[in-house]
Amino acid sequence: MATAAGELPKVAKGKKQEDVGQIPQWKLMVRRFSQSKLSVGALVVLAIMYTFMIFSDFIAPYPHDVLDSNNSFAPPTQIVWGPDGPGIYGLKQELDMERFQWIYTPDTSVIYPIRFFVQGHEYYFLGLFPSRLHLFGVDAPPDSNARIFLWGADKEGRDLFSRVLKGSQVSLTLGFFGVFLFVVIGSIVGTASGYFGGALDNLIQRLIELIRSFPDLPLYMALAAALPLNVPITVRYFLITVIIAVIGWTGLAREVRGKVLAFRSADYTAAAIAAGASHWHIITHHLLPNAMSHIVVVGMLAIPGAIGLETALSFLGLGILPPAVSWGILLRDAQTVQAVVTYPWLLIPVLLLLVTVLSFNLLGDGVRDAVDPYA
Repeated sequence: MATAAGELPKVAKGKKQEDVGQIPQWKLMVRRFSQSKLSVGALVVLAIMYTFMIFSDFIAPYPHDVLDSNNSFAPPTQIVWGPDGPGIYGLKQELDMERFQWIYTPDTSVIYPIRFFVQGHEYYFLGLFPSRLHLFGVDAPPDSNARIFLWGADKEGRDLFSRVLKGSQVSLTLGFFGVFLFVVIGSIVGTASGYFGGALDNLIQRLIELIRSFPDLPLYMALAAALPLNVPITVRYFLITVIIAVIGWTGLAREVRGKVLAFRSADYTAAAIAAGASHWHIITHHLLPNAMSHIVVVGMLAIPGAIGLETALSFLGLGILPPAVSWGILLRDAQTVQAVVTYPWLLIPVLLLLVTVLSFNLLGDGVRDAVDPYA
């Protein structure tokens, strides 16, 4: 409906115009993030993957390190529907004398039912409580060759599904801890360099230039190769995390330094200094909070790189070592063309790694847009 000149249009009754200035910033960030469907989808995918990682021991039907020569390179198990519900056939193993490979044929005479919430091997639920309860298993006699391999088996007859779940505990967490450490180091060093300046700034910048003068991958490999081989798995996990942090903090430190230099010359910082505020108050109340959005985005986008780095080091035999398992160790079984062509299920860890890295990149893009909702 047309209105007279100078008259404001009337708002429909029952509708209230929303004032963006009255909405808390965190709500604006959530709204901006939810507008990116790809980022929301990536968040859902990562939530599912980390849920499987947390409950991996409960979901895995078999131990990840138990050898079974009777099922070497067994293919993914075919799920059939029997009189008692879903089930599987037993496998007959024969040796192909021409190619010297095991050939598995299903024994269709008996269907072994799949049961849920069954008793199996012992593990520690969430690493604290001993338990034998598993999500699913096969109701079959111990002497029968009836095992459920959802994603097939490796050369030693170990269930690839169970090993992928167990390996996710290393591959999906080591990147988080490594990035957390280098974010803390980079934020502290970058803030100190930009705020205090002078000789301290000069010393820090020369140290950063020295570290960045080395090629990244050879430097990672050299430090990882220097680790002792006889240390416990948890100690080696911690040392690999430290290596990721020690080398990765340099880029963030320089970016934070640039942010702090800009904020240090702002009027509110000068007012705080004139009011007699301490250095700690200025840093924690005026400098770091303004740079926090940038720090969060850099850290989020660095997680897939850290996960890929751990996978590469483990693949090369310089990261996590057997009997521990990670996605990088699983990829070592698929490094030949013959293995990939003959046993394509060995490439499943590659697909999971690609999905994880892509999801983190999409999530990082959404977080980057969300931290600046006024753009």
